[in-house]
Amino acid sequence: MNVKGIRRMLVGEEMPDKNDPKYKERYEKEVAAGRKFAKTTRIDRAAVKVQGFANAHKTLFLVIVFGFVATCFGINIYRMVRYYDHRTEAKSAIERQEGRMKQMMNAAHCITPPVTHRANKEEQDKSVISKKDSDENNR
Repeated sequence: MNVKGIRRMLVGEEMPDKNDPKYKERYEKEVAAGRKFAKTTRIDRAAVKVQGFANAHKTLFLVIVFGFVATCFGINIYRMVRYYDHRTEAKSAIERQEGRMKQMMNAAHCITPPVTHRANKEEQDKSVISKKDSDENNR
């Protein structure tokens, strides 16, 4: 894409007049393509039915249209208010995994054994010695 094309895309180009001879053929081609698409997808028939209903029941049509717009606006406001202060605390992957494991264990009606950490050096030394003893006995 050249610079001129990018400039036209950002700034836009003049809207062609349907009677301008420079754009007349292009305009007629685009209108014919639009009519063909509308006829193929039957949008033209739906538009005629909606227009007929709007002409017959003006107030009801306006109530339906503006009611739909107001309902959508209300739903958006509700969702914004609901989730405005909804912040989740950042958890590490380990905390998330432990939480999932607890859920699975609770679902299976199992009790998770408490995790104990050895606080002092003597207990660590005892476990190392007992491990060495058991290794020697296994030989």
